[in-house]
Amino acid sequence: MKRILVIDDEEWLREMIQMALRQKGYEVVEAENGAVGIEKARKIIPDLILCDVNMEKVDGYLTLSSLRSEPSTASIPFILMTGLADNAGMRHGMELGADDYLPKPFTIDALYAAVETRLKKAQTLRDDAEKKLTDLRDNISMMLPHELRTPLNGILAYGEILSTDASSLPPAEIAEMGQIIHESGKRLERLIENFLIYSQIELLGKDPQRALALRKKQTQLPRKIVEARATLQAETVSRMADLGLDLTDKAVAISEEYLTKIVDELVHNAFKFSKPGTRVTVSLFPSDQALTLSVSDRGRGLGTEHVSRVGAYMQFDRKLHEQQGLGLGLIIAKRLTELHGGSLTIQSEAGVGATVIVRIPLALAGESESLNELQSGKR
Repeated sequence: MKRILVIDDEEWLREMIQMALRQKGYEVVEAENGAVGIEKARKIIPDLILCDVNMEKVDGYLTLSSLRSEPSTASIPFILMTGLADNAGMRHGMELGADDYLPKPFTIDALYAAVETRLKKAQTLRDDAEKKLTDLRDNISMMLPHELRTPLNGILAYGEILSTDASSLPPAEIAEMGQIIHESGKRLERLIENFLIYSQIELLGKDPQRALALRKKQTQLPRKIVEARATLQAETVSRMADLGLDLTDKAVAISEEYLTKIVDELVHNAFKFSKPGTRVTVSLFPSDQALTLSVSDRGRGLGTEHVSRVGAYMQFDRKLHEQQGLGLGLIIAKRLTELHGGSLTIQSEAGVGATVIVRIPLALAGESESLNELQSGKR
């Protein structure tokens, strides 16, 4: 049974609303003013709140603002009831987080429609959140054990052979096993590093002061970093001939370390999801107070649905395509970009290729570059 809190200083109206909603099977709790309503909302956490705007001392706007500021009540659907539904008042209420307005006087049918619409929308949002959580659990449970065990198995197996039979093995085989151990170790290192970086980014996003300080960092010569990291990624997969560079320099408001991470992840993905012999193009150019980094490939691309669902621990069509990694690279690049006041967008078509476009604000002249390093303890 859905529980609805009705906050209004007119007793007759509360009684009328209560009777009408109970006929529809709702549980109704009443509050005679905003202060009492706030306390009852904190205590019972209703499924919906109907609140009058014009009340003494604590009016509907103050009630709404107070409940929206607390985590436990911030997401409760909130309908304001008012006999003065002017544009300025409605806009103010919406800015504070109201979900709907119910102009007084209203009919019983209008009351039912408003309540049912808000409850249905809230249920849709909950269902969507639950689906995302389920997808996240499935992705983690499917990927994490495999991604950690695969490189670890290689390290342990070849390490055991070398520790017991090294004297009987030819140098070429020892070198080959050592190379496999090294590559497995690097893969494991990347997995752990991305996991730690993603966790740190999420914490930074919840600390406005540290996020603001990040934007005061600068990279004076981004072209040098982009060229070096893109070249390294191409060399790692023996695809230097596929790499195209078109780079222009302009100081940008991001640290060299974080710019390096963004470039590494985007170029790594471009090579990972495209075939040898197809072009990967990396461009860098200033436009509209921002530096734009564009990474394009001619790989299998992403469908529209996949582009809208980019997130942590998310890999697409994993059952159809063998993939390595936890699916954190793209979301790390996106979060880092947004932390610095920029944006990341994806233009993609399944079977044709993808272009990831990153826009980071240009560095302001005279901005301090001497802030303490904010990533202590990351590794």
